[in-house]
Amino acid sequence: MSMLKRWIAGSALLLGVLAAPVQAQNITAPAPPVPAGITVEAVKVPGPSLEGNLEGNATEREAMVVLPPSYGKEPNRRYRVVYYLHGFAIDARNFFNFMHVPEAVAHSATRGEEFIVVIPDTLTKMGGSMYASSVTTGDFRAFIAKDLVGYIDSHYRTIANRGGRGLAGHSMGGHGTWVVGMSYPDVFAGLYAQNACCISPRTETVESAQAMAAVPFDHVDAAGFGMRAGLASAVAWAPNPQNPPYYVDFPIRDGAVDPLVIAKWANNSPVAMVPAHVTALRSFRAIGHDVGDKDSLLRDDTMMHEELNRFGIKHDWAVYDGDHTNRIGQRFDEVVLPFFARILDKE
Repeated sequence: MSMLKRWIAGSALLLGVLAAPVQAQNITAPAPPVPAGITVEAVKVPGPSLEGNLEGNATEREAMVVLPPSYGKEPNRRYRVVYYLHGFAIDARNFFNFMHVPEAVAHSATRGEEFIVVIPDTLTKMGGSMYASSVTTGDFRAFIAKDLVGYIDSHYRTIANRGGRGLAGHSMGGHGTWVVGMSYPDVFAGLYAQNACCISPRTETVESAQAMAAVPFDHVDAAGFGMRAGLASAVAWAPNPQNPPYYVDFPIRDGAVDPLVIAKWANNSPVAMVPAHVTALRSFRAIGHDVGDKDSLLRDDTMMHEELNRFGIKHDWAVYDGDHTNRIGQRFDEVVLPFFARILDKE
């Protein structure tokens, strides 16, 4: 299989199995049941870090906030917070729906471990922020670590320090967990990445770059899931404020691959970031990540496991029986929340 085909296949699995028709704009899921005692709030979070983005993405972002059973009964109690990042082509509300987050929070409470869980929306014109710091899409790393955390700490009774916060995510959100965590290690005590995408450095070919550049800017939604994912990655990782309408440098210059653009893409690869962020990674109380044995991202996520081992960075690692999406809700409930229960401070 060519590098182009491998790249497109990987892009199509940013939230793969959930994608219905290839022309679908965004993935939707029915609302889950909300167990007795659980409170769900949809809040609007101002995003100063996103202001001035060239793509015109909203700076005020919705976030789904799930409060545990005792929150309304114990007004003097403060709570640990797990921030949970969604994948590509889905927004916070539909990811919250698909993952049955209220049920997971209720199950955790029955185990004696209560959390606030926050799912922020990072959907963009191209289908996803890639959790990058980009003048084109907006600085979504700072939005998560600064704007969102600051808002939640100021509006809810949180344990408002590093020891009370965990960061997790699936697919593109797993990628976000790595890059936000390494960029802002002082904000979170631990990380857990589920089926993380876009781990290894990406390359491109003349054919695919030309195809991306040829997509009319106002018809991105009709370009198909894989092409949309490619465009989202490009504008997030190699922005150029002087090159409208996409405000991006595509990886082709004068008919040849532009090594500088490829280097910019690699600069956003979690596995490539590890050597320069060893101190940050070692500062976390715990790191966890996993992938399904039938997920095409198995090779990439295994590469991250091996790179962490190379630098002696302790971490939990699991390859489980599953694909990209069929067990992620169950594992958030049964693995991810218990992981944070072990490492985050209680009041």
